[in-house]
Amino acid sequence: MFLALFSAAQAQTADAKKEAAKTEDPDNLISGYLSQVMGVALSATSNLKLYQFIYDWIGTPYRFGGSSRKGIDCSGFTKEIYSKVFNTVIQRNSREIFSMTTPVSRENLKEGDLVFFKIKSRSITHVGIYLGNNRFAHASTSNGVTLSSLEEPYYKRYFYKGGRLNGSLD
Repeated sequence: MFLALFSAAQAQTADAKKEAAKTEDPDNLISGYLSQVMGVALSATSNLKLYQFIYDWIGTPYRFGGSSRKGIDCSGFTKEIYSKVFNTVIQRNSREIFSMTTPVSRENLKEGDLVFFKIKSRSITHVGIYLGNNRFAHASTSNGVTLSSLEEPYYKRYFYKGGRLNGSLD
């Protein structure tokens, strides 16, 4: 049942991206995608560059240790976002990235903050970037670069902490 619902959500994401692609204006592409998939109006975003970056990477397959459009893992994706969107160099794995942050409660997360997960482990094993409205972008082992919700039972179960990179995004 969960897989069927998740597959339907991924299909909806792909359909929304295709529908948005029917217009030629890149801002309309992003706007259509955000409004259909995330319920976020373009005017409500504070960092269009962040959303453009994520939009361009959606669907990129997962590859452990990967750092390109051919395949990328969660920390590689997060590192790319911080490099290209925020002009900030961060570490390459989720535990090292966490060490660069100040913990933030789930209720106080802001767009651009990081979300960390301990998936079937005592240590941090996964990282994503928070977008607002309980949504985050990440490179999932099963779906590649995608958007997910912190309310999904899987992510709710394994969520560890939010983090704000020290000295940035304040």
